[in-house]
Amino acid sequence: MKRILIIFTICLLAFSIVSSKSVTADKEKKKQKVMPGIEVLLKDEKDVLKGKKVGLITNPTGIDSKLTSIVDLLYDDPDIELTALYGPEHGVRGDAQAGASVEFYIDEKTGLPVYSLYGKTKKPTPEMLEGVEALVFDIQDVGTRYYTYIYTMAYAMEAAKENNLPFIVLDRPNPQGGISVDGPVLEPEFSSFVGLYPIPLKHGMTVGELATLFNKEFKIGADLKVIKMKGWKRSMDYDETGLPFVLPSPNMPTVSTTFVYPATGLIEGTNVSEGRGTTKPFELIGAPYINSDELAGKLNGLRLPGVKFRAASFTPSFSKYAGKLSHGVEIYVTDRDEFRAVPTGLHIIKTIHDLYPDDFEFLAANNFSLLIGNDWVRTMIKEGSSVNEIMKEYQPEQDAFKKVRAQYLLYK
Repeated sequence: MKRILIIFTICLLAFSIVSSKSVTADKEKKKQKVMPGIEVLLKDEKDVLKGKKVGLITNPTGIDSKLTSIVDLLYDDPDIELTALYGPEHGVRGDAQAGASVEFYIDEKTGLPVYSLYGKTKKPTPEMLEGVEALVFDIQDVGTRYYTYIYTMAYAMEAAKENNLPFIVLDRPNPQGGISVDGPVLEPEFSSFVGLYPIPLKHGMTVGELATLFNKEFKIGADLKVIKMKGWKRSMDYDETGLPFVLPSPNMPTVSTTFVYPATGLIEGTNVSEGRGTTKPFELIGAPYINSDELAGKLNGLRLPGVKFRAASFTPSFSKYAGKLSHGVEIYVTDRDEFRAVPTGLHIIKTIHDLYPDDFEFLAANNFSLLIGNDWVRTMIKEGSSVNEIMKEYQPEQDAFKKVRAQYLLYK
């Protein structure tokens, strides 16, 4: 009897170990759903760079699923000759604040020259590209028109065309998913580095898809190749990809921030703090003249889909109202599928404008019109129009863009 019990115990233990390994393997398999462009390149598409001197446009988000930098991956690969690095706003290492200029320097780890594509020079010059035979772009976008990295890409594509260089985009997920398209289409006279082309505020595309659209619709004509991801679906937000999230810029710390950014990024064009200088930029908004409870009550009373507002006070350490106690709300997205970022942002701005008409202002600097992409939304808010009326105004152009966009979607 004792012998049978021992055999049974051993069998049970063995089964437990096998089951445990199986569960762990299943968890790992489920965790790693998406293979980003950099991994696809090195596994299946390395021939596009073999024998070429490579210039790389990247920042800290250019990583594989194990958090290894693309700079190190390409520099250490014996089949690839990495020659130069190019950094967007915030720099290759991501250590510059919004709007801060980054000068030329030598990367300490690799000894490679690092050229800035933000500030005076947004497009790589022929001198910057000397000796380069292919340009690679690998940066995580956040899915919102006024985020500058996609225009760094566009200018670099122009430079690649002008200097007869192939341009390779290593694709990454849109953290907000690839379904929702919302907001006004930018009007050409409001083109700037926070909105270069006529696309909606929330475009619902990956950087690879945007590159194909920019290249044809806006006649860049570069020798473009997109290295597609494997395993990404349009319905996925970033938390479903299994990929680690590296903050794309100092004030974009989490996936949740990317969802509210199309809403509260618009607040940069007003005298309300968008939460820079706090631990929750773009999720906290406020100003000294606001009554937190009053604003939260009004916004919650609108019953906007997928979002709640908590009365909150905070003191920014820098940017607007640095060192001053400010009052407002913290924004909680309760259902990402239901949440409508652009209408929510317009409701927030209109509500503050209507509650505090003697204090609220649209700023001349950080021009609201450049962010929203036109001048009529500001006028309609000032004249008392409803958000629904504003939405009806931009719906036709948004619908027209969706038809154009459909031609450039690379994923289902």
